[in-house]
Amino acid sequence: MKIVIAPDSFKGTLSSVEVCGIIKKAINDFDGGIETAVVPIADGGEGTVDAFLHAAGGEKVYATVKDPLLRDVQAYYGILGDGSAVIEMAAASGLMHVENELKPLEASTFGTGQLILDAVQKGCGRIILGLGGSATTDGGAGAAMALGAKLLTKRGLPIPPGGGGLSQLYDIDFSEAAKTLCGIEIIVACDVDNILCGENGSAYVFAPQKGADEKQVKTLDDNLSHYAALLEKKLGRDIAGVKGAGAAGGFAVSLLAAADIRIMPGIDVVLETVGFDEIIKDADIIITGEGRIDGQSVGGKVPVGIARAAEPHCIPVVAIGGSLGDDYLKVMDEGVSCVFCSVKDAVPFETVKKTCGEDLYQLVRNLLIFGELMNGTV
Repeated sequence: MKIVIAPDSFKGTLSSVEVCGIIKKAINDFDGGIETAVVPIADGGEGTVDAFLHAAGGEKVYATVKDPLLRDVQAYYGILGDGSAVIEMAAASGLMHVENELKPLEASTFGTGQLILDAVQKGCGRIILGLGGSATTDGGAGAAMALGAKLLTKRGLPIPPGGGGLSQLYDIDFSEAAKTLCGIEIIVACDVDNILCGENGSAYVFAPQKGADEKQVKTLDDNLSHYAALLEKKLGRDIAGVKGAGAAGGFAVSLLAAADIRIMPGIDVVLETVGFDEIIKDADIIITGEGRIDGQSVGGKVPVGIARAAEPHCIPVVAIGGSLGDDYLKVMDEGVSCVFCSVKDAVPFETVKKTCGEDLYQLVRNLLIFGELMNGTV
């Protein structure tokens, strides 16, 4: 028997690599003869690099770059065995760097641009960029400037950092950034399809969790609209209307202006990169999961993405959630065979964090015992 283990992280408790390890141990302790294949999945946020390196092999590369408030910080990205770079936007531009000093109008993506530049200079011809966990709403302007773009005020000076600085934007020149990224394949991994502006756009949907109040949200949305209008005038492209352009503070907008990029759901990027079809072709069952399974899981989250990949192979998919929310059964309409919850009782989250590993282990073990019992009675 072969079981493929391909979960997302259980956010706030276990990384996808840790979830894989627990499930694999439960299987091996139950029956060491069961073959397992481990494919940790990440959604583009924290843990993406580790998930890719675990699944595809490679090494971490460290660099000193700027955090959202332009202070030096040590960050890393991954270079896979095939020479591709995997970069987490959160590594340089994440909320974790500014948790106690949120400044939504000033937060810049400059550091993420530095990571991209470092990967290009090291010869990476393919870059996978995970969007998630950012503290920024600057349309990727800071990153563009790190890559050589000129974003200038009416006086010909560089605009101030952050989404607030976009109000002073008067002229742009992306020629140097385009040269830097020429010939580089860039894949942007994100799990939202929000456009850049408006009530469903980057500022209104995501900026409040980055510290923006109602007035600042409107300012950021107005500034992103101004940036998009100037880009359309200069480049002749309606970048603001691209699905996914609103992810991570509109980061993809500047990349769209400088290079040919693909915006893809994070799950699709992972499965394509690790050759998931080949891994599962002789599998008997797939175990997947995420921290919370609910009605929103059908919108491109990991369990449904795994189920869709498994469907052509007619492989049953077991989904485990740390918790189950409203409409969680909708995932079964998308190909998930059955759904389980690993948390054994309604307890405080602090308790869950302490017991989640053991709870997951025991659930998987119980499922295997049940499967053995059923096989013995059929």
